[in-house]
Amino acid sequence: MRRLSPFLIAIIFASFNFHTTPAQAVELKFSGPGGKIHGADISRWQHPNGKPINFTKMRNAGIDFVIIKASDSRDDADQMAVKYLKGDRKGAQEAGIHTGFYHYAILPNVTTRAAIERDARVQAQKVIWRISSIGGFNELDLPYALDIENTCIQVNSQRACTKYATRTNATIWSKTFLKTLKEKTGRTPLIYSSPHFLENSLKRDKELAQYPLWIAQYTIDPAKPGARPNVKPGGCFVHSWTTSQCSANWTMWQYSSCGIAPKYGVPGSRLDLNVFAGSQEKFESLKTGTWIPDPADEMPRGESSTITVTSYKATTSNKKVTINVDVKRPDSSAVVTGSVKYVFSDFNSSIPVVTQTVSRETSGTWKISIEGVPAGNWFGNVLFTDASGTHNEVLAPVDFTVLQGPTPTPSPTKKPVIKAATDGCKNQIKN
Repeated sequence: MRRLSPFLIAIIFASFNFHTTPAQAVELKFSGPGGKIHGADISRWQHPNGKPINFTKMRNAGIDFVIIKASDSRDDADQMAVKYLKGDRKGAQEAGIHTGFYHYAILPNVTTRAAIERDARVQAQKVIWRISSIGGFNELDLPYALDIENTCIQVNSQRACTKYATRTNATIWSKTFLKTLKEKTGRTPLIYSSPHFLENSLKRDKELAQYPLWIAQYTIDPAKPGARPNVKPGGCFVHSWTTSQCSANWTMWQYSSCGIAPKYGVPGSRLDLNVFAGSQEKFESLKTGTWIPDPADEMPRGESSTITVTSYKATTSNKKVTINVDVKRPDSSAVVTGSVKYVFSDFNSSIPVVTQTVSRETSGTWKISIEGVPAGNWFGNVLFTDASGTHNEVLAPVDFTVLQGPTPTPSPTKKPVIKAATDGCKNQIKN
C-alpha cells in the first residue's frame, strides 16, 4: 500500500472538516416580518408519522434560526424529544440555520425552598446531560431555553388540575434552573412564556429579569409599524421584563403558532414562527460562552439506584391503595429519569385487574394510587425502571391487606358532551 505524504494527509483532513463542521459565521437573511431575523421552533409534532423536515427549503424560505425541543420533565415526552434532536440539529446546521434548544418544565409538588431548588437542579442536570450528548455547544448553537407555561402540580383521575404552584415557588424554581445552566455551560439561557403567565404565575424579580425573554403572544403582526408584544386591553402586562414604557424587554417573540408549515419544508399544516429583536451583532452575542463537556458530564449508563417506600396505605376495597416512593442515585441525590409502578407477585392466587395512577411529586419521588384492589392479602413489589437506561432497575417489596368495603352504587351513564370545533388560528398571522 502506498503511504500518503503528510501534505496530502493534511489536505484530506482539512477537506473532511470543511464538509462536516458548520461554518464559523452564517449571514442572516433578515426576512422576517418588519425586516427582522426570522426563526421557527419545532418538536415531535413537526414530524407527523415520523416524516423528516426539509431544512434546505426552510433556509431558502428565510429562516435564520430554529429552536428545537430537546428535553422535557416528563420521561415519555422527553424520549420523543430525544428521537429527533440530533437529526434536526444536524439537518438545520447543514442548511445554514442556527439551532437553539428548549426544555419543557413541569414543576414539583413540594413546598419547601430546599425541595424546590433540589428539583430544579435535577431537571437542569437532565439538560446538561442532553447538551453533552450532542457534544456541547458549537458555533451555530444558540443557548438553551426554559419553557415554563404551566404551574399545575397535581391532577385528579380525570386529569383536571387540582393544585397549582405558588408564584413564589415557581419563581424560586425558575431562577434555580436558569442559574444552574448558566454556571455549568457558560451561556446565558433564555426563558420562554406568555405575558399572561409571566404576570400571573411568576413574581417580579431582578435576578430573573437578567435572562433573555422569549415571549409568546399571537394576533399582533410584527410587520406593522410600532407593533410590539406584551400589550393587553387598557395597558400592558406587568412582570420582570416590563419596561417603564409599558413594553416588554424581549429578545425573541413567538408571534404565531399558525405559520404555513409546507412553505418552510415542514410536514403538516402549522408551524410556530418567531422574530428576533435586534441586529446580527446582538444575535451573535447570544452565543457568548463555550462549553465542551468532559466525560464526567455525560449521562451515565446503568447507574445503580436505591429505592425506599416511604409510606403506604391500604384500607378497604372501595378505596385506593396509595404508596409513596423515593429513588436515589449513588450520591443520594434524586434520580433524573425513570418512573415506578406496582407489580403484583406470582405468589398471589390470582392477579387482580386494577387501575394504577403514578404521579411525580418531585424528582425521584412518586405517589402510586391503585384503584380496584379486591379484599384480601396481596404480595408484590414497587418497581423502578428507566427507559433511557440511565439508572438501573430496582424494586422494593410491598405487601398489604385490603378489607371488604361497601359495594359502590353504579353511576348513571352520562351522554358525552360534543363541543363545537374552534379555529385555533383565528386572527393569527399566517406567514
